[in-house]
Amino acid sequence: MKYKIVAIDLDGTLLTDSKEVTNENIEVLNALSHRGVDIVIATGRRYYSAKQFVKKTGLENITILANNGTIVRNMSNDELLVHKYFDEYDFYSLIEEGKRNRLHAVTHVNKYLEGYDMVGEYASLDQRYCNYLHEAGNRYKKVKNLLEYEKPNTLAVVYPGELEELSRFKAEVEQKFDGKFNLYLMQKLVGVSPILEIINSRGSKWIALRDYANQRGISTEHIIAVGDDNNDLEMIEKSGLGIGMKNASEEVKAAADIITKYDNNDSGLGKTLREIFNI
Repeated sequence: MKYKIVAIDLDGTLLTDSKEVTNENIEVLNALSHRGVDIVIATGRRYYSAKQFVKKTGLENITILANNGTIVRNMSNDELLVHKYFDEYDFYSLIEEGKRNRLHAVTHVNKYLEGYDMVGEYASLDQRYCNYLHEAGNRYKKVKNLLEYEKPNTLAVVYPGELEELSRFKAEVEQKFDGKFNLYLMQKLVGVSPILEIINSRGSKWIALRDYANQRGISTEHIIAVGDDNNDLEMIEKSGLGIGMKNASEEVKAAADIITKYDNNDSGLGKTLREIFNI
């Protein structure tokens, strides 16, 4: 079977733990691109952050499915292709629920052209919260209260915290807001405490990837998806070939058709694609 799209996660997949792209990964991705294979980045990262890492590959005409597929841009010109915002009422209801549980949210917003991508409350002193917000560099906005932030254009709501409290809150949100959100409890992000990421139920990496393929007349059986964490699970299960990294979560490994022999620090992505495509 000729695979036409390769969808790749960033953290724990394309990137090493030190956030670098290995030479072998760069070589293989460029070889695939020259053969006409469509390389797509599918990441939980915001678009600006993802773009900086993808630049390291030397590839330019890349589509990035950012914020777990709730926003899609073409990297060559930053053209906005898709956005799936929170319903405003649902957004404010979720923020209120978090506050009742003494959890502080960082929101990802579509303000790329205005120069920021995250919004957080400056009153929070929680170190995990500050560490997560710090990742945005100078591309974040501080507000006194997210409940007073107008026209949020929110792509994702993220709660940093302890695994137990986030698991409990996840179950509560799923019960109270039945079907309104997709929730991902992320535990494998290097250097960051566990986070609970919540997005519009109409958005996910898989939905964005499936729609992208459909627009190009490509069957999903001609897609390879590669990832390591639970937000990659659906695209790994439903693509023509799902590849889990050696360093992936147990859930991802169980769903994958192939598990790489090498991890993200040893070019597991590039080595596996080299075998599949006989590069």
